Amino acid sequence: MPEELKKSEIESHSDPAVTKQLDTETPKEEQFKKLYSLVDSKKICLLSTNRDDIGPVGRSMAIQKRVGPDFLFLANSHGQKFSDLEHDKTVQITLQDSSNNDWVSIAGKAVTISNTDPRIKDIWSNIVKAWFGDLGDGKHDGSANDPRMTLIEVKSHYIAYWLHDVGTLGLLKEVAVAAVTGKIAKQGIMRELFESDIEMARKSA
Repeated sequence: MPEELKKSEIESHSDPAVTKQLDTETPKEEQFKKLYSLVDSKKICLLSTNRDDIGPVGRSMAIQKRVGPDFLFLANSHGQKFSDLEHDKTVQITLQDSSNNDWVSIAGKAVTISNTDPRIKDIWSNIVKAWFGDLGDGKHDGSANDPRMTLIEVKSHYIAYWLHDVGTLGLLKEVAVAAVTGKIAKQGIMRELFESDIEMARKSA
């Protein structure tokens, strides 16, 4: 149900639309468990890098593997994302479920590794070839041994995600009541996981 706006929230310059949905009670282990189920059910995300004189630039990427709170991608080393990463290792991974508006946002640092990394063979599949093509020279063939095949490993350092807790009709009612009464609509739960939380999850992965 919508909640009252408090004077203290104005005085503290906080955003009640965020603070009233922030979950500070659920154990971190359970929060990570839910995060993993959200990410693993999607697989496709936006991976954003920072480009000089432009700012954040995103592109659709398949998550090849999740290792605890960290992520592995395969990409063509000729892509401009690698030029971006040479200047700034900071990246953002975002996922959203359009059916219920649940979303995940992950900030981290990316490490790029050439096709000598044995993990490439572990996560490569024949489908990956569709994004590389085959030159027919026995080398640039989209295989795990293709010199263009590069591993991007994203080490997370901040994670936020939001979960709906009302259906579409409930959401409409929540917003309508809040708008009429001057209260704050509360449609779901937001969780934040910080670097210390992530490091603990990484150790137990």
